[in-house]
Amino acid sequence: MQSSSVSPRERIVESHRSRVVGRRRSFNHHENLNRESSLPAELVNQADSIKVGRVGQKSRSKPTMPDKNRGCRDAQRDRDKDLFPDEISSIGMTLRPSGSASSGISSLASCGEVDALPELPAQDEERLQRAARLLQQRLVLRQWLTDHGLHSHYQKLLQMEVMSLEDVYWVEDNAARAAIGKDLQRWTQARQTLPTSKEDLENLKADLWSAVVKNSQHQDAWTWGGMLVVSVSVAGLVTLAAMTQPALAPEAKHSLLQYVTGKYLLPSNCRVHFGWDEPKLVGETMTFTVKFYQRNGQPYPICDKDNLIVEVTEGTRRIATLIELGGTDPLAANTAVVKFTVRHAGQYRIAVLIGSCHVHGSPFLKNFLPGSPDPNKTVFVRQSSTVVCTAGIAHSMTIEPRDEYDNLCVFGPEDKPTEGYQVNITQIGNAVDKSTVTNCNIQLDYDSPNQRVRLRVTFPKGGCYHATVSLAGLQLHNGDFDIIVLESDVARMVHNNVASKDPDICYAAKLLGMQGEKFSKPKKVVCFISPKQLTIKEYLLKIIPKRLVTFRLCPSTKFHFDCSNNQYDGYDFFSIDDGCQPPVELISLYRDIIAATFTLFLLKNIGGSETFADKQDFFYHEVRKHHQKHYHEKLSMKVQRDKLLESSMKATKGFSVTDWCRNFEITFQGEQGVDWGGVRREWFELICAALFDSGNGLFASFGESQQALVHPNNKRPSHLKLKHYEFAGRIVGKCLYESALGGSYRQLVRARFTRSFLAQIIGLRVHYKYFEQDDPDLYLSKIKYIVENDVEEMDLYFVEEEYDKDGQLLKVAELIPGGSKVRVTNDTKLRYLDALAQHRLATSVRNEVEYFLRGLNELIPDNLLGIFDENELELLLCGTGEYSVADLRAHHIANGSSPEFLRVLAWFWTAVSNFTQEEMARLLQFTTGCSQLPPGGFQQLSPRFQITAAPTFANLPTAHTCFNQLCLPDYECYDHFERALLLAISEGTEGFGMI
Repeated sequence: MQSSSVSPRERIVESHRSRVVGRRRSFNHHENLNRESSLPAELVNQADSIKVGRVGQKSRSKPTMPDKNRGCRDAQRDRDKDLFPDEISSIGMTLRPSGSASSGISSLASCGEVDALPELPAQDEERLQRAARLLQQRLVLRQWLTDHGLHSHYQKLLQMEVMSLEDVYWVEDNAARAAIGKDLQRWTQARQTLPTSKEDLENLKADLWSAVVKNSQHQDAWTWGGMLVVSVSVAGLVTLAAMTQPALAPEAKHSLLQYVTGKYLLPSNCRVHFGWDEPKLVGETMTFTVKFYQRNGQPYPICDKDNLIVEVTEGTRRIATLIELGGTDPLAANTAVVKFTVRHAGQYRIAVLIGSCHVHGSPFLKNFLPGSPDPNKTVFVRQSSTVVCTAGIAHSMTIEPRDEYDNLCVFGPEDKPTEGYQVNITQIGNAVDKSTVTNCNIQLDYDSPNQRVRLRVTFPKGGCYHATVSLAGLQLHNGDFDIIVLESDVARMVHNNVASKDPDICYAAKLLGMQGEKFSKPKKVVCFISPKQLTIKEYLLKIIPKRLVTFRLCPSTKFHFDCSNNQYDGYDFFSIDDGCQPPVELISLYRDIIAATFTLFLLKNIGGSETFADKQDFFYHEVRKHHQKHYHEKLSMKVQRDKLLESSMKATKGFSVTDWCRNFEITFQGEQGVDWGGVRREWFELICAALFDSGNGLFASFGESQQALVHPNNKRPSHLKLKHYEFAGRIVGKCLYESALGGSYRQLVRARFTRSFLAQIIGLRVHYKYFEQDDPDLYLSKIKYIVENDVEEMDLYFVEEEYDKDGQLLKVAELIPGGSKVRVTNDTKLRYLDALAQHRLATSVRNEVEYFLRGLNELIPDNLLGIFDENELELLLCGTGEYSVADLRAHHIANGSSPEFLRVLAWFWTAVSNFTQEEMARLLQFTTGCSQLPPGGFQQLSPRFQITAAPTFANLPTAHTCFNQLCLPDYECYDHFERALLLAISEGTEGFGMI
């Protein structure tokens, strides 16, 4: 080697002379460098592709022509000898001698002022851009080969014109075998790891380029000759970085100057520091910090433009985060503080990204455990309001221990899960002191697999008992209930009656009062109990039955066993209340049997649980079971789009129940569509619109707004007959049947029915409170006024006057027999309003409802519908829909400007942002009276959704459905607010706000 006799300074000057002379001598220059330095030959090839400020095109190895201007060239070379150090300095690069030949790029250069860099002609800029891209492609290829142990074959591949990673795909096996030799197997395996999609290939190239920039292994062995080439190359790239847009940066986010100097934010250099030890309990606001660093290891001042993204998720739930960037302290300029609140136990995924790139270690997985049991959240699980068991046999009930954030508690081996519970059971009856503690066996143990506390109770004898279950002195939710204990022979008889296919169950009783009236002497009555209802009848002349009152067999019908006012010794007192009509008070020797039979029928009807989700699952299961002999085979049906209702009724005129249970394959006449499910869904939507839109006349609304609910129309056009209601009932039944099949067959009823109509579908008696939602104009102008004012001087009778559109009196209908002679008083005004509701909402459309139910019950048994209340029935028929919090925020009215209200309003939006679709449906139902939105969403609600401050503290939120108004009291903290809001919308949808 001749390099030992040439100084580093002379070698640099000689290299610069050769570069300045011209492009035609690049081949000879290449050979000289290979002889005179230890720089790898492949990097010298790459260096020829970068010419500072003059040339930048790829050079091929070919003989050069004789130079006629040798003298001029020598003179120019002498001038370049003096200009070279100045030029290097002018572009911001400084060469420093090193005591070791292992110095890399980091010891060569530091960033200069960009403004001082020389300008380049446009043509040279373009050449430099091409050269830079070529250099990047070769470096990426070299890095890929190095990663797979094929670095030694780099030169041979270049000779085969394999210049980039993309060229690897096209290398034939024979050519590779000749070039690679014994490493062919490794080459084949490396090629098989290459991505098959363009996007994945770009990601791989970006990763390889990042490794090229960061990795200094190929730099450490460079001598002064290598440093010369790199300095010249980097000088050109720095000039390019100063004058052009980013050329080599992944995703073009950083300039080349930043890459060369390392002065850019590198996500993999950033570090996240968590300030807690795992596992952590829920309930706290968690804080962690992110430290940001440049590629050169220096702190990076973070700002909003750096696109910092923090995603905290727990399953499908996304947690809101608060990010504080930097601060006033200069030492914290590279720090971001992230805060989030943990309410739900489980594993959280914390992803910290800069743009689309994760920082070091991201995503992180953090576990949070539930807290200790909270009495306000721990739930006593019971099947119904009254528990039925047998004397001498242990009866099991469960307790769900939950923390204050409603997480199911988890206990370790050293914990005591049953500690702190108290169970008090007292017997109730005429001869029993309620304060006396009953002698019964009570056991508490922990069911570890199900994470429940199990309560076992054994009673020595029959009777009626009252039980309370508390934790830490506070009564649990559902922890106040009654227990009916039957003797073994009586229990056997009751269970046989309930299991009978045709039960005929009746028991004697005495009626103390009804409709708010107390009888001076108890009436002898008979209580008939069936799987559908409990009916109290009186026998006139001991042979003629007269129905006095009927209670629907549903969860809303409650038995009460308060004996404080019972003056009849030997008889057991009880009252029945369904929330829709005044309670009925009775005494009977068979009270316990009546209540137990009713309760067991109820549990049989609802599948053993009172929650909507469980009842819905039970309903779908029973519907499928009811139609298990009917196959869901395809049934072709042709309809006309322009005469959809008439043609659909004609096509289904002769359908049996079996046909209605088949899978309709719809074809619109004159259209070429093939029904793979989409045409059928369109037909369901169109037929629901034709039947239930108020503009079509079959159903009508009491108001003019788009939000108005629809009710059967007894003043419909003459061409619409009662058979149309029967067809409408079949369509609703068909939707419920398809939904029971699940999956893509699920169909929703596109309608907004009145509450009174839904109540009649499930057999409830309507009352005046339905006016608030069904006919808000009448409610505000008449009903509300009568409720709140003295009616003694109103000259009001039990009649209803009906007028035509011109205001002419058509007829006067008596609400009760002889009502035209019965004056309304303050004591009877609620009875008058109930009679008015019964007339306007039920009696006037009795035939329409009857025909609708006839069609509906062909497919859906009425006893299955009876397990729901009217609000749940709407959710079952219409679903929850899709609710957008952004839509609600854009189209609401907030009434209030006090700091307290603004704080509660901010809490409201935080809570609503985490609501499920079912909770949003409950909120909408609670506030507007209906869980369905108009077609245009919240924008079409009339009046607008209003949020108003309530002049109370810590009370439950209230709503005025006629105004779509939600009233929010003030609270001490967010947790109390969220708990109150969820309780209100979950338990308060059956109530009606009164102003």
